[in-house]
Amino acid sequence: MNPIQVGVVMGSSSDWDTMQHAVQILQEFGISFDARVVSAHRMPDDMFTYAESAAGRGMKCIIAGAGGAAHLPGMLAAKTVVPVLGVPVASKHLSGVDSLHSIVQMPKGVPVATFAIGAAGAANAALFAVAMLANEDPALREKLEAFRAQQTAAARGMTLPL
Repeated sequence: MNPIQVGVVMGSSSDWDTMQHAVQILQEFGISFDARVVSAHRMPDDMFTYAESAAGRGMKCIIAGAGGAAHLPGMLAAKTVVPVLGVPVASKHLSGVDSLHSIVQMPKGVPVATFAIGAAGAANAALFAVAMLANEDPALREKLEAFRAQQTAAARGMTLPL
């Protein structure tokens, strides 16, 4: 069994509608991942343990989705040196703008890469994780290059064999 390369965490099970888009991309590229709920507010001890053990478990990055106050990505980043990719989840009242502002305004020294609100952000965070991993894996790089070529061809109204 492959060690987990990417963690996919969310603050609540209701975030799955967004975060499943990250998981789908990781599955498409054959990236080993772990997806779970680790709330910064409801289970901070579990979140600290998750973050503090990430590097030792071989994780290369963590994709963290959170809505509302969106503390999860920043709290994880404060407790690990593993890169954290933040995905703002759309909230009921402010459509995810509150989540975006919370994630993107991290203090100097606690970096969190921040992606678009919602499904596009989750998919792009996963593609960013794939690109990071592809730097050390030529076969994965070829697969990513083929994926990108297919996207370009589709934009031109063409299809390419993968």
